[in-house]
Amino acid sequence: MAPAPVLLVIAHGSRDPRHAATVHALTRRVRALRPGLRVETAFLDFNAPRVEQVLSALHADRVHDVVALPLLLTRAFHAKADVPAVLAEALVRLPGLTVRVAGVLGPSPLLTEVLELRLREAGITPTERAGTGVVLASAGSSDPEAIAVIAETAREWRHTGWCAVRPAFASGAVPAGCSRTEDAVRALRAEGVRRIAVAPYVIAPGRLPDRIASGAREAGADVVAGVLGAAPQLARLLLRRYDAAVTVPAGARLPAPAALTA
Repeated sequence: MAPAPVLLVIAHGSRDPRHAATVHALTRRVRALRPGLRVETAFLDFNAPRVEQVLSALHADRVHDVVALPLLLTRAFHAKADVPAVLAEALVRLPGLTVRVAGVLGPSPLLTEVLELRLREAGITPTERAGTGVVLASAGSSDPEAIAVIAETAREWRHTGWCAVRPAFASGAVPAGCSRTEDAVRALRAEGVRRIAVAPYVIAPGRLPDRIASGAREAGADVVAGVLGAAPQLARLLLRRYDAAVTVPAGARLPAPAALTA
């Protein structure tokens, strides 16, 4: 029986050491949930090991079947350009390597579960839910598909009992029609929402999550939750995406750069 494909978790990377520490904590949790599955961690930038280094090491170990899983919440630039580019280069350089690319993490009810968990940890009780407005604060993107997914996630979450859920963005270039975290907090306050919580829709700490938190506090948010982090639900979601990728028929794998960018 052939061994299971290696799971390669690809994170963006950050100069903030908390980022890599969180990613490694998450992949350790994945290993604990699936003993026997080889799980490797790689980064696109700032941190080591880089994706190309890990793929070269796997190739040297005679591993030929890999599932690459982008540790991303939406299909924005990194999922559509950066990850395919680095994998395409590896496929040219490493003959015999086969890579299937798993889907990004969002949207998923498991991510909403983690958001709820972080808000409870921050002090929001079930009895306060109906009187609390939530700002769903993501890192931000200029990609219309990613923006639409964040907006839809906020709309769906609103139906679970919060008095309001508004999407917001932390990046410098906020898309037209969207709000910064601090602006979303102020807008909810102006509408008469008495208690406002900010829920970062970000996996690991870093510059943008810090900007979310500082903007929330500057605007007077009552509660600022933690990032998604290495939550058990997130580890289970990674394995769901892996399992879905493994079921792709052999003929539909991605053995060539053209297929990776299709």
